[in-house]
Amino acid sequence: MSRPILEVIALDADDARAAHAGGADRLELVTDMAADGLTPPRETFARVRAAVDLPVRVMLRGNAGFTVGDDAALDVLRAQARALRAEGADEFVLGFLDAEGHPDLHAITALTDVIGPCPWTFHRAVDHAADRARLREALTEFAEPGHGPDAYLTAGSPAGVDEGLDVLRSEAARSAAAEPGHGPTVVAGGGLRLQHVAPLAEAGVTAFHIGTAARPTGWSGPADARLVREWREALDA
Repeated sequence: MSRPILEVIALDADDARAAHAGGADRLELVTDMAADGLTPPRETFARVRAAVDLPVRVMLRGNAGFTVGDDAALDVLRAQARALRAEGADEFVLGFLDAEGHPDLHAITALTDVIGPCPWTFHRAVDHAADRARLREALTEFAEPGHGPDAYLTAGSPAGVDEGLDVLRSEAARSAAAEPGHGPTVVAGGGLRLQHVAPLAEAGVTAFHIGTAARPTGWSGPADARLVREWREALDA
């Protein structure tokens, strides 16, 4: 059995190096955490890619919230995705809802047409969806061997992991059973704390995502390799 995946949010190359030193398996690269994480410049991706040899999932998100915005905003995001692909990015994070809280298949299709055959995570928009099961079912049309949505970053609840533990346990079990719509990996994140690791691991969750948990001063300071190492050791235990 492979070890649990530890994914760490990085804002720059220094964060990437700290995450790597602490034992992270993968990075989620974003900018502007005041807006809960937006698409970073291609130059930032290039510096991170040069700094560490870790998989890097790059956020595709142009504004706070979970709607893509108007056609002009979508065009900007498509251009950013195209530039990141040209720079070598080959894993992404994305996810959009329409005004009714259903998956925005137009926006998702427009972006996946640009990034092509890459794996991607559907981020915490799933926690704000009107119907989680319907969203998962709708996204199966994007899944193909080796690419498409292979993970859901989720707290199980808009309020965070404390409120979403039962949902995470249920979805992990359904993923383990390979139920339709539950092929992608459950990546637990959103208010995740070390005390959540044991019950989630026991329930079959195999991937964990941290941001401020790796930062002693929050988003005002860099990631800390020592804190990342604490998570690595907790997951390996």
